[in-house]
Amino acid sequence: MLAPHVPPSSITRLIYNCFHHRFRSVQGPLLGIQKRHASGRSIEKFTRRTNSSIATTQGTPASPKMASQKDNPKPKPKPSVPRPSSSVVLISPKNEVLLLHRVKTSTSFASAHVFPGGNLSEQDGKCPPVEDLRRHDDAIWYRNAALRELFEESGILLAKDQNSGQMLAVSEEEREKGRRAIHQNKMTFSRWLKQQNPAAIPDTGRLIPFTRWITPTNAPRRYTTQMYLYFLPLPLESEKSLLGEIPAEGEREEFQIPTSDGGVEVTEARFLPASEWLRMAGTGEVMMFPPQYLLLHLVSQFLDREHRVPDSVHELRRRRTELVDFVHSGTPPWTEKCISPKMLKVSSDGRTVLALDHPGPELKDSDRQGEPDRVVLVQFKKGAAQQVEVRWKKDILLEAKEKSSL
Repeated sequence: MLAPHVPPSSITRLIYNCFHHRFRSVQGPLLGIQKRHASGRSIEKFTRRTNSSIATTQGTPASPKMASQKDNPKPKPKPSVPRPSSSVVLISPKNEVLLLHRVKTSTSFASAHVFPGGNLSEQDGKCPPVEDLRRHDDAIWYRNAALRELFEESGILLAKDQNSGQMLAVSEEEREKGRRAIHQNKMTFSRWLKQQNPAAIPDTGRLIPFTRWITPTNAPRRYTTQMYLYFLPLPLESEKSLLGEIPAEGEREEFQIPTSDGGVEVTEARFLPASEWLRMAGTGEVMMFPPQYLLLHLVSQFLDREHRVPDSVHELRRRRTELVDFVHSGTPPWTEKCISPKMLKVSSDGRTVLALDHPGPELKDSDRQGEPDRVVLVQFKKGAAQQVEVRWKKDILLEAKEKSSL
């Protein structure tokens, strides 16, 4: 079976939807055509122009202006500058993953399930200028933004006392007041932290870089997004915690329950095993775009690889260690991979095959690289991502070669 043809312009829009935008219907120009009414009066009917040769196909020679436009096409507009943003893959004490359900009106992944995150703000630190390649490197301003956005969107606070190293404990009521004030720009995240504890700072040191994603160049809005991993503390082993014993200050962290932000950007926030999120995406219960799906796919291979043993702290720790070892492995390691998805082909079932080995034009003169071995298959329909799947690139290319030889 021949693969259905998908116009390149469509694929550009579809890939762009993976990054922070929804489709808008764009209407083409109107072409006025004179028609003679039966009564002898002329009426003008407007029809949509579908191609530049419509004048000649109607028996009317093309105007000099149209011919000039054909001979001298408009130059392609310059790609927009990627806006810095960051996101965090948060792992719970039970090795589950936090996803947020975006509101339908969101300009970023509308109606999709996503990791908490968002754009950098001036309060996060000064990001290098556009021409500086360090703009696309992991840095404190990306880390600050990841934890600030996590707090705003889910209410989970990851901060510590810089003198004692103990995690900051703030009541749920105070956290709710704080996240609203920060989201409404009534105060900065840093200032709010100092009000809770003068020595409080975001716990940026435990963030582990986990790929960077750059929006393809044909998208009107582009982003350079740093992804991170963060592991919440494991529960204490049962034999170390006697019934009724009060833990010493800072010995055990309170598990913060994620909540929505009241429907401003998020309608739901919850932890589930990565494998369960993937299952729900496969059945259409939730929608996820390629960046989220790929990272969940990788996380699930370690945290959910075997039967889950939620009460075994030793097993939870072992699986975390294996995931961290994987993130630091590869060429380049997943901590350094920079991915700008690019259409490779269309599969026989009509899904778009996205190559992940391109770092984007901003980094073409650098040594940054993407993921060379895997691809993502996805079907885009009315701005939604469906039938997302991660495959080995070699298998996809082999299948295409075998079909072409038939």
